[in-house]
Amino acid sequence: MRQLTALDAQFLSVESSTTAAHVAGLAILDPSSTPTGALTRQCLIGLLRERIHLAPPLRMKLAGLPYGLDRPYWVEARDIDLDEHVHESALPAPGDDRQLAEHVARIHARRLDRSRPLWELHLITGLSGGRVGVYTKVHHCAIDGVSGSEILSTLLDPSPEPRLIEAPAPAPAEPEPPRAPGLLPMLAGAVARSIVQPVETLRSIARAAADLDAIPVVAALPGARLIAEVTRRVTGDDRPLPELPPLVAPRTPFNGPISAERAVSFGSVPMTDVRKVARSFGMSPNDVVMTLCSSALRGWLSDHGALPDRPLIAAVPVAVRLPGGDTIGNRISAMITPMATDVACPKERLATVRSTMAAAKRRFAMSHRTWLSDVCAMFPAAFSALATPAIFRLAGMAGAGINLIVSNVPGPRTPLYLCGARMLSYHPMSVITDVTGGISITCVSYGGRLDFGVVACPSRVPDAWSLIDHLRQAMDELLELVPEAQVPSAPEEIVPEQARSRKAGPAEETVREKIPA
Repeated sequence: MRQLTALDAQFLSVESSTTAAHVAGLAILDPSSTPTGALTRQCLIGLLRERIHLAPPLRMKLAGLPYGLDRPYWVEARDIDLDEHVHESALPAPGDDRQLAEHVARIHARRLDRSRPLWELHLITGLSGGRVGVYTKVHHCAIDGVSGSEILSTLLDPSPEPRLIEAPAPAPAEPEPPRAPGLLPMLAGAVARSIVQPVETLRSIARAAADLDAIPVVAALPGARLIAEVTRRVTGDDRPLPELPPLVAPRTPFNGPISAERAVSFGSVPMTDVRKVARSFGMSPNDVVMTLCSSALRGWLSDHGALPDRPLIAAVPVAVRLPGGDTIGNRISAMITPMATDVACPKERLATVRSTMAAAKRRFAMSHRTWLSDVCAMFPAAFSALATPAIFRLAGMAGAGINLIVSNVPGPRTPLYLCGARMLSYHPMSVITDVTGGISITCVSYGGRLDFGVVACPSRVPDAWSLIDHLRQAMDELLELVPEAQVPSAPEEIVPEQARSRKAGPAEETVREKIPA
């Protein structure tokens, strides 16, 4: 049993009638490699029953005080009914990808039931070509990119034959299973934390002030850069940090209050093409990914007559989880960086992305990297629980802090299997809010492809599927430039030690959020 951190609790507080704060993934599988030629709901339930002990976030549920008087606690859920978590549905003919995207969007829009462990798995049949889909969502308060990848690795196998999983050690005999914390102990904890909250607030402000010029919204305020420099000198950190470009997000159709509906689109580009461009221009594949996203967003905005003359501002999630740490909850920060949506020439766009990302990575590597958690810890739990939805709504109306979230996750290169069914592609999906914009783009490399998942608010982005077409067009555009480029070796990746991937598990390379290099 442990209490949620301020950052974990913020993902609960942000939920409202229009915002659901879970992360998800859509796996598209070929069941012909299974012994029966089919993937069934009972097979998935059996797999979860055998391996759920390897995935703590799937076994925990929330226990807390009414009205959010204090941050909730994680407690072990007894007698999990997997029938309540694993669902099955079928698409009508012809079962194409757009039908699948519409079906997934309806599921993605629904919030999770907080009275149970915060996850669901949906088996979707009826896809064309005999394929099946498995959509899984887990609340963001329970996982980040690192812990989410570890859950994925527990369910997948490197071959159609399932791995041998060691059974959990029998629990020591107890007169009674551990119970959730009682009301009085939780109230006592809430009172104690309310007493020390002013001190915690001051500490959080002091830490965040050192990175004031890298935090959305406040970075645009007059004097933000000077305050950050003075704070670093006062705290004894006199290292010269790379200067960041202006982080002022322009208004776009993406930004403003969102609705409760969701739109989803997904697609892939060959990873060999991404690497070819990276080698030709002496940059990393992740820089190419950011260029693809910049080009696709520029194309979409131009088509809608809404292309701003300033670059869009993106938040890029970064894992700061230490090896061997907790497998439940969030250990993340974020880099805020301009995208080259204002650059018309594709070749210049590549160069601009490379330079802006290099500056953002150098700055992040030298900074405290805790500003996201510090901002969440500034306010009492009760205030955050009650006021966050209204604050986010008002902030969305007032103006954009950032335009969108872009997340790039390195994944396994070899084929993986779920209950014997080969995974053809895996499309990650994230959260959208009034503050972070009505669109998010997430991608993962898998099996020679880069798989994209786009989540959008349809009132902000009425044709989310066209973004996949723009991404593919952007890839073709970059490939046309390759013969003109020299072929130097790609630069070494700049990644803080805390963000480096751990050694891959038996089933796959570990998928984790990391700094794009």
